[in-house]
Amino acid sequence: MVKIWNLGLISFDTALKIQLAIARRHLDAMMKGIDANYDTLLLVEHKPVYTVGIRDDTPKEEIMRLRSLGAEFRKTNRGGLITFHGPGQLVAYPVINLKHFKTSVKWYVNSLEETVIKMCEELGVKSNRSPHTGVWVGDNKVAAIGIHASRYVTTHGIAVNCDNDLSWFEHIVPCGIEDKGVTSLTKETGVVCSIDKMTPIFLTTFKKVFDCQYEELDMDTQKEILGSVYKKLIVQTI
Repeated sequence: MVKIWNLGLISFDTALKIQLAIARRHLDAMMKGIDANYDTLLLVEHKPVYTVGIRDDTPKEEIMRLRSLGAEFRKTNRGGLITFHGPGQLVAYPVINLKHFKTSVKWYVNSLEETVIKMCEELGVKSNRSPHTGVWVGDNKVAAIGIHASRYVTTHGIAVNCDNDLSWFEHIVPCGIEDKGVTSLTKETGVVCSIDKMTPIFLTTFKKVFDCQYEELDMDTQKEILGSVYKKLIVQTI
């Protein structure tokens, strides 16, 4: 059973803190030898932000240029290089214990790709893998993947270009891959693929690929996690 938490439009920083709070629950239970299931799939849209992975060496001048465009810039501990997140893009953060599925990071990344490939199939779009991580329509990336795993507990995830403004990608080399482009489901289908329309399709294919059931995360748990997150934010600003 995977709990679904649709957070809507939210900053990258807040989403990351929520991921880490849930991951901490996983890890604390493991340290105590408690057999608990905190597997949670976070679904979000982000305010404009460029993010980079652990191998990034973006110079300060470049960071300032990107911020001048009206986006945030964040360094993270995920794999992969620079990408963009913004409104109209469905970002999925599975914070799950792979021991409940398969203890293989390679299998996990493959499964995230397969989830989007099957999603594209439902829309009549032919997509594929390539030597580069992610999901592609020809030479254009429709979904980017960057993950982190600690003791098989995952954070970060996959971003699917649904109906987002692709011009933000023109200011970077997406994922550090030269001579490749980006696309969206709206661009490929010719119809508006809004987040509201795409989310149920994503959840259906996620359920099939990961062979799981899902239900919404209860409100009490949501409030408890948000309370701990915002308490830390207040402490950090004092």
